[in-house]
Parts: sequence; C-alpha cells; structure tokens
Amino acid sequence: MRAIRSHEVFHVALVVNPFASRVDERVLGDVVGVLQRVARVETLSTQRRGHATELARAATGIDAVVVLGGDGVVNEAVNGIHPDVPLAALPGGGTNVFVRALGLPRDAVRAASHVADALRTRRTRRIGLGSVNGRRFAFACGLGLDAAAVRTIEAHRSRRGRPGDAAFALALARAVPHFRRPLLDIRGVGRAASALIANADPYTYAGTIPLHVAPEARFELGLDLVAPECLTAASLPRFLRYMVRGDGQQRAEDVLYAHDVDSIEIRCDRPFPLQVDGEDLGDVEEVHVHAERNALSVLA
Repeated sequence: MRAIRSHEVFHVALVVNPFASRVDERVLGDVVGVLQRVARVETLSTQRRGHATELARAATGIDAVVVLGGDGVVNEAVNGIHPDVPLAALPGGGTNVFVRALGLPRDAVRAASHVADALRTRRTRRIGLGSVNGRRFAFACGLGLDAAAVRTIEAHRSRRGRPGDAAFALALARAVPHFRRPLLDIRGVGRAASALIANADPYTYAGTIPLHVAPEARFELGLDLVAPECLTAASLPRFLRYMVRGDGQQRAEDVLYAHDVDSIEIRCDRPFPLQVDGEDLGDVEEVHVHAERNALSVLA
C-alpha cells in the first residue's frame, strides 16, 4: 500500500462529471470547500464519455484522485488511475453503488468530509477489482438480463433524463422473454440464461433497498457468480425476492453459483448484452472475467 506523503497540505485531483444528476455549482463548491481544508484541489471536469479515464491516467505525482459523479465516471477513473494513487468517490449520480458499498453517505458534501478526514489521517483501504475483456469494473458485471435493462435505461436517460426504479423494474420484466433459455456456457460451471458477477455486496440498489445478488461477495476477495439456468415471468419474482432478502443460505436449485473465484469464462450461443458498473458495453459472444486482487487503494 502506498503511503500518502507526509506534509501539511495535500494535492488532489477532483474529477467531476458536471452532467451527473446530483451535481450542480452549489454541490461542487461545497465539496471543493470541504476538501480544501486539507488539500490543494485541482478541479477537472469531464467533457465526453471516457474522459475521466484520460484525466485519471494523467493524474500522477499527487496524493489522491477524487471523483464526483455517478458509477459510470467512477468506472472510467478506475480504468485509468495509477496503482500507487489512492481513489475516492463522492456520490453525484442516481444510484452511486460504489460509494454506498464503501459505507460513505449518499450526500456528496458529507461524503467529502469523510474523504478529507481519511486523507488527513492517511487512512486507506486496499480492495480488489474485476475485469472483463480488458475493461475493469469496481462492483458488478452482468451478461444478459440486467445488461439488457441497463441498455434500455440508458436509451431512456438520453431522451428524457434519469428514469426511476419503477422504469428499471419494467425494463427487467420486458427483457425476460429474450433470456428464457440457457444460451450461456459457463466453463466448469454449467449452462445459464444470464450471468451476474459481483465484486461486492450489494450488487446494486433499488432506491434505498440493497439488492444482494451475491451476499458473500467482498471487495477483499475474488469474484462471485450467480447465474439462473432459465428465466421466466414466473421465476423472476422469486429471484428478485432472493436478492432483496440477501439470505445467502437460501440458494435455488435452478441457479448456478461460484464464490471467491479468480476467473470466469463464458461463451454465448448468440450475441449477448454486457454491462459493467451499470454501463452498457454492447453485445459480445464470449467474455473472459478476471479478479484483480488488492488492485486499488481507496480513501473511505
């Protein structure tokens, strides 16, 4: 683990998505004010998709990269940040799974106070990441059902702004008919209709409700796989109830599981949608997923 330099004023790069749903000039000003209590803050605004990766990659010789935005911009930063530079994430999007999984408040200014304290006391936590076909993810990767729902929601967002959780639930239900049959061949595990791969628990949130796809998944371990063998309109409510309960002992006979693994290989009988950290990566015919243990230092 890299020790943050011991001097009175730190230097952080604040990477901001100015278009995130919960970012405005007031929030940004308050966040900068909190961080400036302990650090010199260089504010960098993203201008296009993928820009946060470039900004994080260019942020060298500093004490931390702090990201203000949703899970998408956090994912971009994770894919560019140097291994010896700590990362902090502040909630600026709609769901903010990564921030909440690290135990930070949903309010960006309050979360910034926690991050400032962690920076001041040089408190870091080492976590693992996942990667799929070379793209890193912080907390989740999905092939099939949830990826199709993510795609629908992204299209809805581009036209009308961020949809609510009811819209996501509706998108899931409408995607079910396309993923009924076991068209995925998961090497060494079996055949399934969809695959959800978790690096932490919860997998995501429905408003204030955490969804525990893989209750045993932890940032400090490898990856967990949960893959329903088939999906129907009748089985989906049961699967959703399992996720809300978060009871890892109540495993269904028609769902495939793997815990704390280093790699997962999946071949698709036809092109399947793929998502990482809630971002649509298009259709794929095979995926190679790997755990990157102890890959990232975070301020939390």
